[in-house]
Amino acid sequence: MPGLRGLRGRLLVAFVLVAAVATLTTGALTFREARTGVLQQSQDTVIKQLRERVNSLAPAIVFPPSRADLEWVAAQVARAEPGQNWRVLVTYRDLRATSTPRDRFDELTPAMRSALRSRRATVFQRVTSDGRSSLVVGLPVTFDIEGRPASGIAVFLTVPQTSEQGYVDALVTAIGRAVIPALGLAVLLALLAARGVLRPVRELRRATRRIADGHLDTRLAVNGSDELADLSHTFNETAAALEESVAELRRMEARARRFVADVSHELRTPLAAMAAVTDVLDEDAARLEGDTATAVRLISEETVKLARLVDDLMEISRFDAGAAGLQLDDIDLAECLRRTLASRAWLETVDTRFPAPGELRGRVDPRRLDVVVANLVGNALRHGARPVQLRLYGDSGCAVIEVLDSGPGIPADVLPHVFDRFYKSDTARTRTEGSGLGLSITVENVHLHGGTIRAANRAQGGGAVFRVEIPLQRLPHQPAHQPAQRPAQRPPQGEES
Repeated sequence: MPGLRGLRGRLLVAFVLVAAVATLTTGALTFREARTGVLQQSQDTVIKQLRERVNSLAPAIVFPPSRADLEWVAAQVARAEPGQNWRVLVTYRDLRATSTPRDRFDELTPAMRSALRSRRATVFQRVTSDGRSSLVVGLPVTFDIEGRPASGIAVFLTVPQTSEQGYVDALVTAIGRAVIPALGLAVLLALLAARGVLRPVRELRRATRRIADGHLDTRLAVNGSDELADLSHTFNETAAALEESVAELRRMEARARRFVADVSHELRTPLAAMAAVTDVLDEDAARLEGDTATAVRLISEETVKLARLVDDLMEISRFDAGAAGLQLDDIDLAECLRRTLASRAWLETVDTRFPAPGELRGRVDPRRLDVVVANLVGNALRHGARPVQLRLYGDSGCAVIEVLDSGPGIPADVLPHVFDRFYKSDTARTRTEGSGLGLSITVENVHLHGGTIRAANRAQGGGAVFRVEIPLQRLPHQPAHQPAQRPAQRPPQGEES
């Protein structure tokens, strides 16, 4: 049962078991002591009466006794009990006589005879026959109670324990009636005790969940000085330390973002001047000498890469600051993707599978969709192998964009990190053709549209496949100063390999 596997269920079971065992044990011990007291009192009374009766008859017994003398003794002893419930057996050597004619006296065992003969003292035994309990007492007869040798005469008495058994049965009934409400009360107290123990645990669980939800100012009330109070105090100290650490991390992250944004902004002006100079140098590169022309082309290429890196850094800093917004427009998605390929001269390079014009429309941000497709196709052309395919189709209310290449695919250890910023599958490679932020920017743009993106390897033919799903429903306009709403579950993020 799932309920018994939790702490609450186990505590309840433990408390109830302890209460039940304690109640039943108390009842059993009470019954045993009461039963022993009833039987002991009855036994002592019978033995005392028998000894007094035998001692009073001993001086009148003729020695050596005849059978008639033994019968007289048996009858006299039996009369000592007014209820006529005593059965008496008197023996002397081979002679025996009973208070009831033809009484076989089956309750008397050889062991009891031997015990009386060897000890020369009073012996007794409880026996049960046909479901009835009886007390058997054996007593040696002496002529002088002050210590003269025994006469050899032995008196055995059998007393039915009917009244005592009735007392015991009544005691069992009374204890049974008392145990049931006592057990119920014990269970109730156990439930209350379990509730009291679990209350701080439940509060700790709620506080932990609030901490997990981001409410780092959550604290517990510390009551008492027991282990649970110490646990609450430790939780408060841990929460305070965590709150301070997270606050410091957020301050450091904010400073880092501001630094990146400021540096990127400051670099744009000199980069613009450098780009203008490199454009002039590119025009004259053909007339320059070999080494000089190579250096000019290298400066021009690196300036372009640096400008792209600065642009990407500024873009990613806007995402981190939550300042990126959508400029939505109802467009033909196939035409938008076709323009993306045409602007980069990829129409002849990439195989396309698009729906008919006007068949698949959606309300998206054309500029951000252009960035998504350009980054994915460019990544496939750089790191995959031709042919590269770009597919567009509708599926369950979403526009699905797939980019497939025919290269070796993405290594299994790289796949979980393919969207990480600046991630390199080869640690020895220090330079890449891109900025290392292309796929991260792609992920942010897809999530800004409320969509998802996944990377995988193709099952057949080799190569990698990137799948983007963007909802086609009408999206509310998001002002530029508001952070984009993202799905509750995001796929693994990373960067181009």
